[in-house]
Amino acid sequence: MAQERVQNLFGPRPLLPNRWDVVAFALVTGVFVLLAIGARDTTLPLAALPNPAVSLDPRHLPEYALRTVLRMLAAIVLATLFTFLYAPLAAKSRHARLILIPVLDVLQSVPILGFLTFTVLFFLGLFPGQVLGAELAAVFAIFTSQAWNMTFSMYQSLRTVPKDLEEAAASFKLSQWQRFWRLDVPFAMPGLVWNAMMSMSGGWFFVVASEAITVGDTSVALPGIGTYVARAIEARDLPAIGFAMLTMLIVILIYDQLLFRVLVAWADKFRFEQSVSSEPPSSWVYNLFRRTRLLRALVAPLARGLGTIAAWRFSLPLPAIPRTAGNGRQRLLDALFFVAIAALSGLALWRIISFLGATIGLSDVRHAVTLGFATLARVIVLMIAASLIWVPVGVWIGLRPRLAEIAQPLAQFLAAFPANIAFPVAVIAIVRFDLDANVWLSPLMILGTQWYILFNVIAGASAFPSDLGEAAASFHVRGWNWWRKVILPGILPYYVTGAVTACGGSWNAAIVAEIASWGDTRLVAFGLGSYIAEASAAGDIARVVLGVTVMALFVIACNRLVWHPLYAFCERRVRLA
Repeated sequence: MAQERVQNLFGPRPLLPNRWDVVAFALVTGVFVLLAIGARDTTLPLAALPNPAVSLDPRHLPEYALRTVLRMLAAIVLATLFTFLYAPLAAKSRHARLILIPVLDVLQSVPILGFLTFTVLFFLGLFPGQVLGAELAAVFAIFTSQAWNMTFSMYQSLRTVPKDLEEAAASFKLSQWQRFWRLDVPFAMPGLVWNAMMSMSGGWFFVVASEAITVGDTSVALPGIGTYVARAIEARDLPAIGFAMLTMLIVILIYDQLLFRVLVAWADKFRFEQSVSSEPPSSWVYNLFRRTRLLRALVAPLARGLGTIAAWRFSLPLPAIPRTAGNGRQRLLDALFFVAIAALSGLALWRIISFLGATIGLSDVRHAVTLGFATLARVIVLMIAASLIWVPVGVWIGLRPRLAEIAQPLAQFLAAFPANIAFPVAVIAIVRFDLDANVWLSPLMILGTQWYILFNVIAGASAFPSDLGEAAASFHVRGWNWWRKVILPGILPYYVTGAVTACGGSWNAAIVAEIASWGDTRLVAFGLGSYIAEASAAGDIARVVLGVTVMALFVIACNRLVWHPLYAFCERRVRLA
């Protein structure tokens, strides 16, 4: 009788925790405890920071790793919010796209030191004398290394939604809000998850610059892996660098298991295909939470609430993507819009010229442009090399989910490998064999280039419909024909996204790769990256602005002349029908 009363009150099965609930509760509690420990020092005054900020004793590395990971997680949350606001507006509104995509081109081309030059003083002034101001400056710096490729990924997905899915959404009379959550977001999710992984690794790549900040007379060093690496390089302590690399590997393995492998397994259900995936990715954490009883019951109301919000029938203030040319009135409005944009661009350029004119001469501009062409040559060579190497590798990994599970943390670790850690080998080899720094420092830039291409190609191959692969196999399409007619068109939109962000990543990597130091030995390559880095260290705002402006113009030119025409080609020709 008692059991029947319980069943009548709570349903056929009482909401009692099972053994999976116990494990999941311990896991969640542990994560929240670590978050609390890592965030407790953010409210302290700057004077409370240790001096020096870090000790090279490896016993402190777990604490430093926790502080760094929390900054990166905060930045990835902000990058995700930015992506969900920026990418749909750029993809859905033609007029907004004419502004937002060039602005995004500029933002991804501005090096992290260019942001730090202006944001450090702002955040320190926002919270004077508080560690929180320095923490926000570091988080924002990491955000700038994460947000742009995620935004480009979602933008590419929204622009290449298969036409039959769009027709199905129209036949069901979905509002723009419903279409966004039931079609656009699910279709974009597989690529977005892989780009989020790349963003976390990109944060590691620039973690030294974001935690050990020096802008003119302002120097801020926060406890973290980046500051630890910077001090180890300064002290020429190879064992300390080895401990830092080992710590990074362990941390990446942990958050790969607890976060990204879960997201990859969850996002697999959004793959666009008519047949079931033969080898779906798996995650023990994902399976653990699916087997819980009490925890699933507790989050069920939240899931139902989010589902109700996604089902709202109001329309977003965004026009649909135009398929046909507009009428005469539309063309007139477009012309007025272009004139307004040109006027605003001219005003911005005039203000920059006026600011630079006080201290910068025409010879300085010519010198910066010459340096830009030198860096551009390095970027082109590295982009070609990275594409030839990593496109086949990415396809091979992406088409094999079990292999992707093994390669996933390894790729994240290699992508997270800061260029600064390679400085000892590069500097020692260049000095020992009397090599040209202008040539042999260039390979350090590939550390910030190749992974954008690899991750996006893996995402494209993972999302490639298996029924199309089966059709190609049934028609005996093999060899070069398979690459040319099947897989390359299928992954081209993803590759273009990776190439766009890789191009910007290469320019950003030039900041840390064109100047390499090991103790008292310092090598400088001829290029725009070293120009900006030296100007930032000297606090020369005018030359920082000049270098960043020239770099932005080079990146915009590359995107406008190469990558955006390829985007348009993907929308017209290789979009799944």
